Amino acid sequence: MSSPLLKLKEEILRLTREYSKLAHVAQRPGTDTSRAPFIPGETTVPYAGRVFTEDEVEAAVGSTLDFWLTLGPEGEAFEKELATFLGVKYSLLVNSGSSANLVALSVLTTHKLPDHKRVKPGDEVITVAAGFPTTVAPILQSGAIPVFVDNDPATGNIRADQLEAAFRQGKTKAVMIASALGNPFDVASVLEFCRKYDLWLIEDNCDALGCTYSMPIEKAKALGITENSPGIAENGTHITRYTGTWGDISTQSFYPPHHLTMGEGGAVNIVSRPPLKTYAESFRDWGRDCWCPSGKDNSCGKRFGWNLGELPPGYDHKYTYSHLGYNLKPLDPQAAIGRKQLLKLPAFIQAREQNWEYLRAGLDNLSDVFNFSLPTHATAWKKPSADPTIPEGATGFGVQLLDRFVADHYEA
Repeated sequence: MSSPLLKLKEEILRLTREYSKLAHVAQRPGTDTSRAPFIPGETTVPYAGRVFTEDEVEAAVGSTLDFWLTLGPEGEAFEKELATFLGVKYSLLVNSGSSANLVALSVLTTHKLPDHKRVKPGDEVITVAAGFPTTVAPILQSGAIPVFVDNDPATGNIRADQLEAAFRQGKTKAVMIASALGNPFDVASVLEFCRKYDLWLIEDNCDALGCTYSMPIEKAKALGITENSPGIAENGTHITRYTGTWGDISTQSFYPPHHLTMGEGGAVNIVSRPPLKTYAESFRDWGRDCWCPSGKDNSCGKRFGWNLGELPPGYDHKYTYSHLGYNLKPLDPQAAIGRKQLLKLPAFIQAREQNWEYLRAGLDNLSDVFNFSLPTHATAWKKPSADPTIPEGATGFGVQLLDRFVADHYEA
């Protein structure tokens, strides 16, 4: 970029930061004089939402000025940075968490998997009876049959003790479940079940980015897990990893209420099996068989040298499509926003923990009504819940009454 253009871009970005400070940051309630006043009992406190500064706005404008609109260098960088944070082989950006679930389940339907591992129409996938619909929708869209297991009312998560009853030899191929409200499901029991029957495990991690789960070292090693996630110190007795890194594939959502945002967006995480990345990219990118990155050709060195079924010898591999795929890529400016958010993720996680502790302490005198006990298999809550569980037999509150109060008094 020439010097005059560079100077002009720098000035645009400087003014962008100034604008964002006034138009965005200063309008949020706060305690200092540069922020809008917070009036207890009057100022709305949303349970979740986008949290950003002028950094993200500058990144979005800067990327837009470069005008690489389709997924490009910012997306490639974000994918590597997210995979590094989680400690997985690959992360693949898509346009939403729902699309991430669709791609993740679709990967298991590819004809390139061995027949006994492939999810075919009529096969069964175990999931929970109550959860977000796009955890279940891909199962139906693939022609498979969801087999529902009850939720534990105390945690919102799967009743792992019902997994055996849900299994059918030769029909059950996978388990696809979420960690509800940032609370990890019973990973040890679920993973042990999947290993026992050679089943796939897809973790819908859209509510739980940055949440951790610990397992005794001997049990973890017996299940093939040998090390902590990056940045988590060893303690000599347990393996501790982020949720979304225990199974075969996991998914993320970057919708505004989640742990980080790029407006819309999501990711598919390939935990340890590299071939799954190629299949995921195919389903995300129109179903094409070629795995060359955008703008690059002939990575395999034999673009015109493949023998592809009934296609003529020498048929161009770049224009070969082996799956009924989609176009599920986000935009590069979205990834630019996501990269700034990812830098702040540790602080976001810490803030959520502090919010939870604050809410928990403030509601302590209602412990006879609300059950905030931490499940024994979890190490931490990462998402303050707007829907605490109500013990059986409690009086004075009902689930519908509580939901209606929240809807009437607080922003969604």
